[in-house]
This record gives sequence, structure tokens and C-alpha cells, in this order.
Amino acid sequence: MNKNCPAKYNPWMHYFAIATAITTFLLLGLGGLVTSHEAGMSVPDWPNTYGYNMFLFPIGKWVGGVFYEHTHRLLASAVGLLTVVLAVWLWLRDVRRWMGQLGVVAVLLVIAQGVLGGLRVRWHMDNLGVFHGTVAQVFFILVCALALLTSRWWLQLSAERNWVSVPAGLRSLFVATTVLIFLQLMLGATMRHQHAGLAIRDFPLAYGQWWPDTSPEAMARYNSQRVEVVAETPVTAFQIVLQMFHRLGALAIFLAVTLCAWQARRQLGRRDGLARMAAAWHGLLILQIGLGIETLHSNKAADIATLHVMIGALSLVTGALWCVIAFRRSVATPKLAGNRANSGELNCPAVLALGGK
Repeated sequence: MNKNCPAKYNPWMHYFAIATAITTFLLLGLGGLVTSHEAGMSVPDWPNTYGYNMFLFPIGKWVGGVFYEHTHRLLASAVGLLTVVLAVWLWLRDVRRWMGQLGVVAVLLVIAQGVLGGLRVRWHMDNLGVFHGTVAQVFFILVCALALLTSRWWLQLSAERNWVSVPAGLRSLFVATTVLIFLQLMLGATMRHQHAGLAIRDFPLAYGQWWPDTSPEAMARYNSQRVEVVAETPVTAFQIVLQMFHRLGALAIFLAVTLCAWQARRQLGRRDGLARMAAAWHGLLILQIGLGIETLHSNKAADIATLHVMIGALSLVTGALWCVIAFRRSVATPKLAGNRANSGELNCPAVLALGGK
């Protein structure tokens, strides 16, 4: 290996990282279906499935909620295997030591994710499902970042001279908005596992008010109407407040992403790649809000609710990757690239990977 220029673009490693990210995204969707169909406890044991080795469970028994929960476990196992292979590959073949360390972190996260899912079944604790969903989002961000960091585009980023550095204020705005989306997804997971998705059925009002009355008298009236009109189980004041905060969070995020997209276009130019990425992010948020409203109107249809979860995950990872690219662009300054352009050092992927340092 050439010590002066050790890092090289490995297309197969990059494609494998993309495959891992796509499989993880599908796993998030399947996990959403498990929750939407309330199938999380359809298989009462773990790591076995009704006493069978999980991988030998007869296909003929994959019926009802068992189908969703068991296939979720199998796909989770596939993601775990892909993650281990990718981590070993990064550790052995990528000369950027920190990439190997990120691979190890990914393995630890996927193990934690599996254990949390299993303990939720063993201990019959819905609250563990919130942590299970939260770790899933962090893991998805990481595997998508690994796909980005192994790409040819990333390695060649320092050689580009037709872009501007991203201002610190703009980067901070995007980081704060991405964190807000992450907190909103945690709140959404809590709402789903507290069965609060249909605690309020009307929109944009809530029981005919901008902020519903949650006094004991009002709760008795709400639940009387629910039982008589839609034959649903009673709701609690906590469930109503939880959904109201989720709605307020959605509004805050929409306004924040709108501001991000506008500022990115204003400060970077509408033709800049990050400005276009911010515009796409804004589109995702509009779709996300629309799916949330449709979840109510469709009586929490499983496919709509699951799409709501999946678009939420895409929104989070889009914001996170925007921040990664923005910080990377700000480190690899065009001035430094220009100083080294004549030396031929920019042709070295190792220099490109490290920002020309």
C-alpha cells in the first residue's frame, strides 16, 4: 500500500454500505407495521419463536400478527449480519482508522437494538419500545453516514472549487432543526407505544378547541362520545396532551425547516447542492405532515401510519447528512484546495478524505 496515498475509493464497500442502509430503512418500515398492527407481543418468547429456533420457525405458522413480528426479527438479524460484515470490512480495508471505529459503534448499536427489542418482549414493557425506536433512528443515521463517507463523491469533495464554505450560523440552524426532528420522533414513538395516535380525532382543532380541556368533566364527556359514536376505548388526559405536544412539535419543525431552506438558498445560492438538498428536506416535511393528518382521517390505517414513520426517518437522516456535508465543506476550504492543486496532492484520496490536512 502506498503510504503517501493510502486511501482509495472502494466501490464494492460503498455499494455494500448502501445496501445496509436500504435494508435498515426497510426494517424501520417493518417495525412500523408491527406497531401499527399492534403485533409486538404476537410472539411471546425471545430469542426463540414459540419454542422454535427463530430461523427454523415453520412458514405455515407465519399468520396474523406473528407474520409481522417474526419477519421483523428475521430482517433485523439480516441487518445485524450486514453491519458486522461492513464493520470488519471498514476495519481491515479503510485506512481511515476512525471509519473502523464508526463500524464498531454501528455493531454496538445494532446489538443494543436487538437486546432492547427482546427485553420488551420478555419483560412486557411498552416503554422499552420507545428506546428501541430511538436507537433505531440513531443507527439509521450512522449507516447512512457510512454510505456517504465511503462514496467517491465524499473522497473528491476537497478537490471541488466551485462552492462556498457554509457559514457557522447556517450550520447551527440546521443542527438545531435536526435535533428538534430527533426529539419529535422520540415523542412520536412514545405516542405510538402509549396508544395515543387517535386520542384526538379532529384536526386542526382538538375536540373543537385549539387546546382541549382535560378536566375530569371534559374527559368524561370525550370518552362518552368516543364509546357511543366510534366504539373506541377511553383515552386519558396524558394521551391527549402527548398528541398536542406532537402537533406543536410538527408545527415548530415545519417553520424551522422552512427557515433552513430559505436561508440555505439565500446564503449559498439556489444552484448550490446543499441548497437543493434543503429544498428537498422541506418537501419531505410537507409530505410527513400530510401523512400525519391522513393517519387521523384514515383511522390510523397501518400503511399510512407506517409511511408516516418512514418519511420521518428520512427527514431525520436528510438533516443529519446535510450537517455532515456542511461541516465537511467548511473544513475543506477552496483556498487550501487551490494551494495544493498544482502539487498533484489533491489526486490522492487520502488527502481528499482528510480535508487536505
